[in-house]
Amino acid sequence: MDQRLHGKRALVTGAGQGIGRAIVLAFAREGAEVIAASRTLSKMRDLPEIAPSVTPIALDVTDGDAVARTVAEAGRVDVLVNCAGWVHSGTVLECGDEDWARSFDLNVTAPFRLIRAVLPGMAERRAGSIINVASVASSITGVAGRAAYGASKAAMIGLTKAVARDFIRSAVRCNALCPGTTHSPSLEERIQATADPEATRRDFVARQPMGRLGTVEEMAAAALYLAGDESAFTTGQLFVIDGGQTL
Repeated sequence: MDQRLHGKRALVTGAGQGIGRAIVLAFAREGAEVIAASRTLSKMRDLPEIAPSVTPIALDVTDGDAVARTVAEAGRVDVLVNCAGWVHSGTVLECGDEDWARSFDLNVTAPFRLIRAVLPGMAERRAGSIINVASVASSITGVAGRAAYGASKAAMIGLTKAVARDFIRSAVRCNALCPGTTHSPSLEERIQATADPEATRRDFVARQPMGRLGTVEEMAAAALYLAGDESAFTTGQLFVIDGGQTL
């Protein structure tokens, strides 16, 4: 059976858990050689056992020098997935300067540096797909208690469109995956940190018209499409997968 990503090399950040990990495994199943990056290497130690084509690496995406070294050592990168990120909970009045700065450092500046590092090679080869994992909490819609997160993800969407426009003639594509509420370890941590986790869980589900949360595998399936040649005529687009939340 043909594998959709056979012969491609991918770099995926935020690969330790959740959507990032699911993307790594989906890419590997479809024949890609995957560099899986996370600050916490221990979360990825089992990945090569599950998928031998996966190479886990420790990477703090907020460290510009480390990002440059990682991309230089990686060699050819056909697909970049910027999935590492951070969710600050709170309104503008509940967001300190450090929270705001961290949101933009992780959710915007880190992807900017990674994109800047892989783009010359992609443009020279006239091939490449960049996938930025944004959110419906962005320029798409406002979500209560997500001021810094929504602003940073809106900036990520702006970056996506800028890269898509500037490098369209170089055959480099850049798209944004915009999940709705997706069940993941990070979401579960936020749920458990509330005073009434079950009530919080019900609230998260209630805002999904389909009556359930999204799965990381559903998000990975969309990333797989954007990474492969099937989406060769697609760039600068927002792929909203939110169970009808923003209808």
